[in-house]
Amino acid sequence: MINISQLVRFITVDPVNLSLKGKLLSVISSFSSILIMALVTQQLSIGTAYPIIVASMGASAVILFIIPNSPLAQPWSFFGGQLVSAIIGVACAQWFTDIALASACAVGGSIFAMLLLRCLHPPGAATAMAPILSGDPISSLGYGFVLMPVGINVLIMLVMAIFINRWLLRHDYPTVSGNKNIVVKPAQQTGISDQDLKLALENMDMFMDVSAGDLRKLLTDAEARSFKRFKGNIICADIMVRDVPVVEYGTEVEEAWKIMHKQKLKAMPVIDRARRVIGIITWNDFFKFINLSAYESFQDRFRAFIRRTPDVSTDKPESVGHMMTTSVTVLPESAHIADLISLMSTQGYRQIPIVNSENRLVGMVYQANLIAALYDEQLSSVASQL
Repeated sequence: MINISQLVRFITVDPVNLSLKGKLLSVISSFSSILIMALVTQQLSIGTAYPIIVASMGASAVILFIIPNSPLAQPWSFFGGQLVSAIIGVACAQWFTDIALASACAVGGSIFAMLLLRCLHPPGAATAMAPILSGDPISSLGYGFVLMPVGINVLIMLVMAIFINRWLLRHDYPTVSGNKNIVVKPAQQTGISDQDLKLALENMDMFMDVSAGDLRKLLTDAEARSFKRFKGNIICADIMVRDVPVVEYGTEVEEAWKIMHKQKLKAMPVIDRARRVIGIITWNDFFKFINLSAYESFQDRFRAFIRRTPDVSTDKPESVGHMMTTSVTVLPESAHIADLISLMSTQGYRQIPIVNSENRLVGMVYQANLIAALYDEQLSSVASQL
């Protein structure tokens, strides 16, 4: 028997894990999308006696703007689920005269079709019932109901969902469905892989409103927080190498190679005059521009590449900025070393540039620095237990 405390706990459980700001943004997004959709559809409506908006769009707005990462909120689920359900609803309204039978067939048929076509969207079942329960204003439209208002509603709502979620709320929308086949990358040799999560979700034998990607992010964050709790507050600033060689965009290729060769570096950050990281140059960046013929040695070809071209025009990079890798992952000096572990162990990074609060380069953490820090921490832990 449920007591009062249990009842209160059930009532006070928040069904969505959103901050107050997130909830307000979701409300504003839903309000804006419905308003714009209604105004546009109203201008395109064939008459005042006909509906300009389908009531189920309100439920779709809840899914699209509050749980946009859900498989139920993805574009194909929304688009296909609504249109397929509308077609089945019109067909049932024309085939069956009994409202109860028509409603049951419309809901059952729409759910079956959505599952079959992998476009499950719960509000679609409500759309399927609209032609049956609304009477002449909709039934007189026939299959035209699928295009107007459902088709117009869906198209406008989908555009609004992509724009608001992706560009305003900065959500990763649309998200990749976790039901697709996942190939495990070679770097993913430790920890929980996407394939593990996919199989675990399948073994649940029930629908889980979360993709494998979202679940992986959740578990990774939980593991990082657990690591921070047990390993203390070792941050990047504690283990980074502070005086690291750097080059700028205009540094000549030969000069950059001399620095790397002399100091036995595998990579070197590229900075601007404000010491902000704009790229990174590695051994691979040098070698990828060298094409060897059958009668040329590597040393001769490499020397010719790094030397400055005396002519005005050239067909090879002359400065670091022309050959550097521009996509660089950096971490703040206050970041915990747990953030380094995920980058170096699963994503294959060998070194990470470290920046300060002004995003200026202050050092570099190499794999050896991280290993040494973890080893020292483990020795300290063992010593404290003796």
